Amino acid sequence: MFCYQCQEAIGNKGCAAAAGACGKKAATSELQDLLIHTLKGLGAWAVEASALGLPTGEADDAVTEGLFATITNANFDDAYFSRSIAAALRLRDSMRDSVNRSRSASGSKGCPACGTDEGVAGEKAALRSDAALWTAAPQDYASKAGSVGVLATLNEDVRSLRELLIYGAKGIAAYAHHAAVLGKRDASVFAFMHKALAATLDDALSAEELTALVLECGSAGVAAMALLDGANTGTYGKPEMTKVNIGVRGNPGIIVSGHDLRDLEMLLEQTRGTGVDVYTHGEMLPAHSYPAFKKYDNFVGNYGNAWWKQREEFEKFGGPILMTTNCIVPPPESYKARLFTSGVAGFPGCPHIDADAAGRKDFSAVIAAAKKSPAPVEIESGAILGGFAHDQVAALAGDVVAAIKSGAIRKFVVMAGCDGRAKGRDYYADFAAALPKDAVILTAGCAKYRYNKLDLGDAGGIPRVLDAGQCNDSYSLVVTALLLKEAFGLADVNELPIAFNVAWYEQKAVIVLLALLSLGFKDIRLGPTLPAFLSPAVAEVLVERFGIAGIRSVEEDLAAIAG
Repeated sequence: MFCYQCQEAIGNKGCAAAAGACGKKAATSELQDLLIHTLKGLGAWAVEASALGLPTGEADDAVTEGLFATITNANFDDAYFSRSIAAALRLRDSMRDSVNRSRSASGSKGCPACGTDEGVAGEKAALRSDAALWTAAPQDYASKAGSVGVLATLNEDVRSLRELLIYGAKGIAAYAHHAAVLGKRDASVFAFMHKALAATLDDALSAEELTALVLECGSAGVAAMALLDGANTGTYGKPEMTKVNIGVRGNPGIIVSGHDLRDLEMLLEQTRGTGVDVYTHGEMLPAHSYPAFKKYDNFVGNYGNAWWKQREEFEKFGGPILMTTNCIVPPPESYKARLFTSGVAGFPGCPHIDADAAGRKDFSAVIAAAKKSPAPVEIESGAILGGFAHDQVAALAGDVVAAIKSGAIRKFVVMAGCDGRAKGRDYYADFAAALPKDAVILTAGCAKYRYNKLDLGDAGGIPRVLDAGQCNDSYSLVVTALLLKEAFGLADVNELPIAFNVAWYEQKAVIVLLALLSLGFKDIRLGPTLPAFLSPAVAEVLVERFGIAGIRSVEEDLAAIAG
């Protein structure tokens, strides 16, 4: 195996042993490589089909789910990936046949997508993503994956740009998948994912052309985040300032972790009146701020912290866990049987719950397990404040502007992103605590768990930690910045008193970064390490064009960011 898509890449170079730092085994990694390669061929044919006016809905869904399933810590189930590869191959071949029939009917031999008569992009993709590269037997797939993995691209800079594009597309896929579950789709978002996948098969593209595609990926990421924002608020209402209990009650409970609000909604409906409480964990914490969920009297609070502490916290909780998306830490045998997965998430030996044809999921097994479990062990008490998505901040805009004009707020520091296990991430708690009292933190994602329980007080009546929500709600931070830009009549967002100190871990953070770059934000600090998949030359481009920098010491970064 070789994998360097997350911040925990061993030695900040890559995981190349029997298992990755995330716990992903070599065979699973190779199957994921093979699925991504197959999706590249499918994406290339989807580009061609779209140019001919043919439907691409099945390809849209297959690419979106496949990319999402390969995000770090989402799915560890080899059987799932073998099935997905076989299904993607069948779909790719069916789409290729449809394209060729359409060409024959029109008398065209060329490629509408690229305007040439020979060297057709889709046919090149098919040759490089052909079933002849491996046998059709699922158990043999992994043995063929070495020829199509990350290191198959020999040029280091081209490889870096291709992988950056793929990881950005994975982030887009996560957000597009969540929106689609709620009935919201954007054809342009799906089209970009196909385009990005096809581009990684095109050896004729220059580094400059790939760089332009990476920035276009950021723009597609903004569209995907806006789509999901609209899907979430249209379904569950606009998040509002909310205090969330972090203690427990005496009833048996279920933890919901991951990111999927639709799964949470269905679980809350099915647990009504059962005597079972529901707690969020990790990135599900922001669900408490949506008005639609406040009607459930058994939706009682948040249990624990960021994803990487789940082994200790799930053990203490004692009841069943519903893992709705990525952020699975491989579970020990002691609670594997009570960790249920859903959607694209999966782990061997853990019970999985699929949706029926109507999209409904039956969580009766989870509820039954909860009824046999003891009440959760309390690990902390009190409350934390959240719900500062862009609509809530807009409602406070007058107070915010007044606080800025009075000098009570002198700086906003965006500390969005991911948390992780690395010892160096203590930096973010220390940095937040050391910020001057006239600095307000804007956050989204699980990075907030480093400082959202610190007593940082307020600045001019505005809480000093404004939590917009999940990682995808980084979109809210962008809207907030644009709101302030308009309020002060500025021409450039970089004239705002906003600095960026972003923590990253996996591919959804990658698309957040690319989205910020596409909107013109500069001088972003990224840590705790720069991504291993950035070659020195690609990293240099990001530094020169956008002022991307790694973190240093708390004291040095405070001097640079807060003055």
